[in-house]
Amino acid sequence: MRILVTGGAGFIGSGVAAAYLRAGHEVVVVDNLSTGRRDWVPAGACFYEMDITHSGLERVFADHRFDVVNHHAAQVSVTRSVADPAGDARTNILGSLALLGLAVRFGVRRFIFASSCAVYGEADRRPTPESAPPRPLSPYGLAKRVVEDYLRLYGELTGLEWVALRYANVYGPRAKPHTEAGVVTIFATAMLRGELPTVFGDGRQTRDFVYIDDVVAANLLALGRGEGVVNIGTGRETSVLELFGMLAELTGFGAPPAFGPPRPGEVRHSSLDFGRARRLLGWEPTVGLKAGLSRVVTALREGGG
Repeated sequence: MRILVTGGAGFIGSGVAAAYLRAGHEVVVVDNLSTGRRDWVPAGACFYEMDITHSGLERVFADHRFDVVNHHAAQVSVTRSVADPAGDARTNILGSLALLGLAVRFGVRRFIFASSCAVYGEADRRPTPESAPPRPLSPYGLAKRVVEDYLRLYGELTGLEWVALRYANVYGPRAKPHTEAGVVTIFATAMLRGELPTVFGDGRQTRDFVYIDDVVAANLLALGRGEGVVNIGTGRETSVLELFGMLAELTGFGAPPAFGPPRPGEVRHSSLDFGRARRLLGWEPTVGLKAGLSRVVTALREGGG
């Protein structure tokens, strides 16, 4: 298949692009390198340094005639979305809508969208199923939900196949500090440098941390399976203080954390029910948190984070 991966020079997108290439597909990467890195674009992929709102993207679609679009390009900071909701919407809503329009115009068969657990906000039920009502607490989460609605509408109007993978907090060796699971990178990097990490809030807030390799596996499966919204998480909650303790043990860090004020727009507790992913995609998480954190610490020690 011919596949476009937007954001394919970033943390998650580069891993997805590499996996598609290993599976024998033809891959084109579009990334403006605002947060991605040119050297993360996998060898063998055709690369365009371009924003998804750029008019030149039409020529990319015309030249390559994609079968699948995998859309990972985004403004990924919840905090930034609160500070600049219009800027977040320009990229995450209008950029996605422009991409979706091109996909329909040029006969793309399937659209895979990187959505987020942020659409749920403070869910009444945890682990949270896809049937839970969306109550986003940030412009970032709202934008993800809006794009899901556009996908649903375009699917009904045009027959476009689509799946929105609602990620929990994705972490791994290449994760940047501004991403949803950036706390792993921030804590581990500071500890290895002998610096004191800051916990925002009381540290009892919980997150569902899912390892990058498991997320990449879900994107491989989604090429031929699944429809609608699908959670990609572990169903397990870990508090920020528990995460701090695990990383302190792995790095040999002995000091307690510093504390700062809570961040606006962030949920208190989050975990995702992945039963639908198991049924529709044949997917489930395979990398436990301790093993995944160990891989992150090793990569940072070796300079590969």
